[in-house]
Amino acid sequence: MTKLTVRGLQVELDHKAIVHNIDLEVSVGQWICIIGPNGAGKSSLLKALAGIIPSTGEILIDDSNLRDLSERDRACWIAYVAQEPVMPAGMRVFDYVLLGRTAHLKMLATESPKDLEIASYVIAELDLDNFVDRDVATLSGGERQRVAIARALAQASPIILLDEPTTALDVGYQQEVLELIDKLRNEKKIAVISTMHDLTVSGLYPDRLMLLAQGNVVVSGTAETVLTPENIAKHYGAKVTVIAHESGPVVIPERNK
Repeated sequence: MTKLTVRGLQVELDHKAIVHNIDLEVSVGQWICIIGPNGAGKSSLLKALAGIIPSTGEILIDDSNLRDLSERDRACWIAYVAQEPVMPAGMRVFDYVLLGRTAHLKMLATESPKDLEIASYVIAELDLDNFVDRDVATLSGGERQRVAIARALAQASPIILLDEPTTALDVGYQQEVLELIDKLRNEKKIAVISTMHDLTVSGLYPDRLMLLAQGNVVVSGTAETVLTPENIAKHYGAKVTVIAHESGPVVIPERNK
């Protein structure tokens, strides 16, 4: 069973420590969500795992050091979706999603019928059939986010990193995207590491939450153990009521009186 293991991960940007001594472990079929206030280091942690920014410490896939892999080989193991994905103007949505298959192609090879089938499948699952011939530059923020997630899912890597995957989506598409990710991580055995701002949504699907504050993991566990009024007050500076619900804790901000 494929497993990502991180030990003592640290990130420095402009000679300033952003992420401190992070340990985590996630196997295929599991979902970890990283939460925390702005500036906590959530996005930097994901970028370090994806190899986008430099870091120190161990990042292992099973027993293989991820740092020893080429960019192409690394992409076969890990797919990454940025909070604000960059998309080249003039490219069709279908062709952009199909780029997710690039890591699996041999040098100078073209996409096979299987690659086209995989791209078509995720496009259909994300309700993007009407967008396949659209120029990616014409998409709204929410549409861009869904297309970026489709590309990552087409990559068929066993580990997917999602930086705020629902930020630009309305509540209907939020649910649709999260349900699909949840379905695929169970059916296709994908390990998911995401970041989220919405605390209630963060507790719906993931198995475990990690609360980051000032680059440190301050609490980790189930949504019920992490999303408490005390933790939220201490690390977000917010006064909230947390209501138990069968889907997960519901976090409601309180008005100051």
